Amino acid sequence: MIRYPLIVFSLFFSSVLFAQSDQNVKEDFKPSSLNQPGQEYPQVNSQGYARFKILAPAADSVRVSLGLGGKGGTKLTKGNDGFWTGTTAGPMDEGFHYYNINIDGGKFNDPGALNFYGSVRWESGIEIPAHDQAFYELRDVQHGHVQQILFPSKSTGTSRRAFVYTPPGYDKNKSTRYPVLYLQHGWGEDETAWTSQGRANLIMDNLTAEGKIKPFIIVMTYGMTNEVKWGRIHEFDIKHFQTVLVDELIPYVDSHFRTISDQRNRAMAGLSMGGMETKLITLNKPDVFSHYALLSGGTYKPEDIVDKSKVKLVFLSCGSKERPDGVKSAAAALQKAGMNAVSYISEGTAHEFQTWRRSLYQLAPLLFK
Repeated sequence: MIRYPLIVFSLFFSSVLFAQSDQNVKEDFKPSSLNQPGQEYPQVNSQGYARFKILAPAADSVRVSLGLGGKGGTKLTKGNDGFWTGTTAGPMDEGFHYYNINIDGGKFNDPGALNFYGSVRWESGIEIPAHDQAFYELRDVQHGHVQQILFPSKSTGTSRRAFVYTPPGYDKNKSTRYPVLYLQHGWGEDETAWTSQGRANLIMDNLTAEGKIKPFIIVMTYGMTNEVKWGRIHEFDIKHFQTVLVDELIPYVDSHFRTISDQRNRAMAGLSMGGMETKLITLNKPDVFSHYALLSGGTYKPEDIVDKSKVKLVFLSCGSKERPDGVKSAAAALQKAGMNAVSYISEGTAHEFQTWRRSLYQLAPLLFK
């Protein structure tokens, strides 16, 4: 059984410490890499603290809220020049975080930062440099391509959007066909999340350049997860998205891209609520996918999988600040049942994109062996 409270978040409260302020904050702050062009704030320092500066001369209160729900946050102090400034009381987890500015009770985006679709709205984003960020950095390597496609959907009466990553060399090697990973976002996000926030294309480019993976195509589409409101995720009905994915998108991709269009060369993975979708669809459609991956998205039990011979890989992951013991024990149970199951725990992260970036980095080399 899926334990919904553990997996439905695509955002969660970031690990910012809002306790007593650390007096040993290094003053080596630099603009975040996700700032608007020419904007100095927000800033981050080498310890992972974030500093914000907002112009709101007529405001009575300004705070920065990181994570879902707008609770907690960093209270800013007003200066004589009308700027409100403040620093997080503790270091943030490495990687990407959504946030917004609360001004006198109203929710706004930071004009200094780029925006990313999350929490069912465009949110400001900040990047905390990570010790292992090289695997998703933009490097001087051969790059694949991410293209938008519009595919017909009779079940929804419209054309729907997806993004397709084709690996380096796809346009040159006209005779080569590729396996496909269908990669799902979480609740509150959409089909832009895995490349914009997750940097999936750069992760794949770098792995390819290092010769660590068998190149494959990635397809990312909207999982219809935001059709239900927060707190009512239990009402989500997988059959509608399952129809879009299995009966409409997959045939379109197989007819428009050079795929290897069989079950052995098709994988599905998802983060958070996208993991819930992955679990339900892979169990409902065992003849469609052979590689399963849940990233902070629940687990499988051996009895869930009727024909174990059809499943080539089960990959389970989460952050060390989530519930890693459950992921490890689930993978061990699958292994004991004779399945190829792998668990991965992202050290020092919670229900957030650094966990999922690292998870994809660990998953990709295991696919389509």
